[in-house]
Amino acid sequence: MEKRRRHDRLEARLGYRFADPDLLDRALTHSSALAPARRVERSYQRLEFLGDRVLGLVVADMLYRRDPRATEGDLSRALNSLVRKETCAQIARDLQLGPEINLGDSEARTGGANKDAILGDVAEAVFGAIFVDGGLGQAYEVIERLFSLYLGHAGNVRADPKTALQEWAQGRGLEPPVYAELERTGPDHAPLFTIAVRITGYPELSATGSSKKLAEHKAAEAFLVRENVWQKTL
Repeated sequence: MEKRRRHDRLEARLGYRFADPDLLDRALTHSSALAPARRVERSYQRLEFLGDRVLGLVVADMLYRRDPRATEGDLSRALNSLVRKETCAQIARDLQLGPEINLGDSEARTGGANKDAILGDVAEAVFGAIFVDGGLGQAYEVIERLFSLYLGHAGNVRADPKTALQEWAQGRGLEPPVYAELERTGPDHAPLFTIAVRITGYPELSATGSSKKLAEHKAAEAFLVRENVWQKTL
C-alpha cells in the first residue's frame, strides 16, 4: 500500500515524486510545530544541514562547468550568491513552499511562512530530502532546473559584505571591523539578533537578522551603503 501523500502538488512543482513521502513531510516541518523531545527527529533541521551541503556541491559543479575561464575567486563569489539564504528563499517562493510549511501557532502568527530564514532553510531541507530519497542524481536534476534561471546573474553579484568591508577598512589603514551582539529577542526556536559593526573613527551601525551571521552581513552591507562604497540594492 502506498504511503499517504500530503504534498502531491508540491511534488509536481518539484518535478520529483518521493518514494518515502514522510521525508518531504519532515522537510516542511518547523521545530515550533513540535514538542521539544521530537524536534531532532521530526523537524527539518537535520535535512536542512544535509541539503545545504548537497546544494553547495551541485551549484559549485554547475558553475565549474559553465565557465572554464572563471577564477577561483569568481567561482566563490558566484557560489556564495546562489546558495545564500535570500536566493534559497526566492526558490522557495517560486515553489510556493510557504503554504506547505508546518509551523507552530506563534510562528504562524508572526508570518513565519514568509520569512527568508525559514523559507531558505526549508528549501535546503527539501533538497536534502530528495538526496536521501533518490540519491545525488535526482537531487542534482531538481537543483539544476530550479537554479538555472539564477545562474546567468551569478557572475554579476558583488562580494560578501563582511569581506568587502574588511578590505575597505584595510585599504584605509584602519583596524578590521568589530561585530558586537547588542540584543537577542524572540523565542528559542526563532531568535532575532541585533549586531553592531564598529570601525574606529566611524559611527557604529547595527542591523537585525534571524542569525548572528545574517545580522552581521546586513550590518556590513548597510555600513558600505552609508559610506557610498556600495549602492543600495532594491
